[in-house]
Amino acid sequence: MKKLSAYWWCQLGGWSSYLIINTFFYFTIRTKPSPHFFPSLFLDAIAGVVITHIMRIFIRKMNLINLDLRRQIVYMFFTTFFFALIFSLSIVRADQALNLETEMWKEYTFLNKVMRASFGYFLFLLIWNFIYFTYHYVEKTRKEKIDKIHLESLVKELELKTIKSHINPHFIFNALNSIRALVDENPERARTAITELSNILRSSMQSEKLETAPLERELNIVKDYLELEHIRFEDRLKVEYDIDEETLDQQVPPMMLQTLVENAIKHGISKQVNGGLIKIVSDFRQNHHELIVQNTGTIESANNTEGFGIVSTQNRLKLLYGGKADFALRNVNGNMVEAKVIMPVTNV
Repeated sequence: MKKLSAYWWCQLGGWSSYLIINTFFYFTIRTKPSPHFFPSLFLDAIAGVVITHIMRIFIRKMNLINLDLRRQIVYMFFTTFFFALIFSLSIVRADQALNLETEMWKEYTFLNKVMRASFGYFLFLLIWNFIYFTYHYVEKTRKEKIDKIHLESLVKELELKTIKSHINPHFIFNALNSIRALVDENPERARTAITELSNILRSSMQSEKLETAPLERELNIVKDYLELEHIRFEDRLKVEYDIDEETLDQQVPPMMLQTLVENAIKHGISKQVNGGLIKIVSDFRQNHHELIVQNTGTIESANNTEGFGIVSTQNRLKLLYGGKADFALRNVNGNMVEAKVIMPVTNV
């Protein structure tokens, strides 16, 4: 047998309390008997359950509980007013049809009856909505805190894997071998390469402490990385940047860009006999920050889209931005692979 949800327990409990309280006051402070009191009271309660449930469906359908707090308050008042009118219209019509009106009530015009009833129902529905919206606001805040804790836990849990994925041993060995070859041939370039490698390793170690970092910082890491790879690939590696300077202050997950570029080198450039192109694009499009890494090559199989770097990128975007960010990996223009990340614009 399916159990009642918390919502329905609250509905039944709330409207039962409504019946009990009104019955109590009827027996304690009434001045004279009302023959239609209990039929009217039960009609109110039944209509209240139906009207508030329809109102809840409307709130969920319009996604009002996910709006910012100020807009929630405004829509809560408008919603309450609208359904208070529906409530009063329904009760006035039902009382007339069932002949449940008192003699005094019959003296009012239909419009007057609706307006008088609406005021009472408005206050009651406002309390109902206040409880409903407050509950969901608290739940939303709690879920955001849990997601933040989950993100921090994920970063710590995957710390060693993150470092290995971002700066894998093969890259370090290749970089050191390239630097060693430069020591006698070009000492100045060797010193620069050591500095670049040091910057990358330091940034990788620090990334575990950050949830987001400015794009400019991440771009500098990538430039150091590509400079080191250029020593190994020489003219086989070509790099292009198409960066809107206004995006440099945008916050992005740390080392995410470096991970995407490393995947482009590993699965794209290194497999091309004549090498290829790495292109990095950052721009604002349709009120979003769009970050793209393109490389010469093709996606050979689905396995290339399931590596740790790709999976960790998807997980971090989901935890940081929920459904407001997106990631896609696809073939474009016949001989290029494109990794595209779409993120919300951050105010700086």
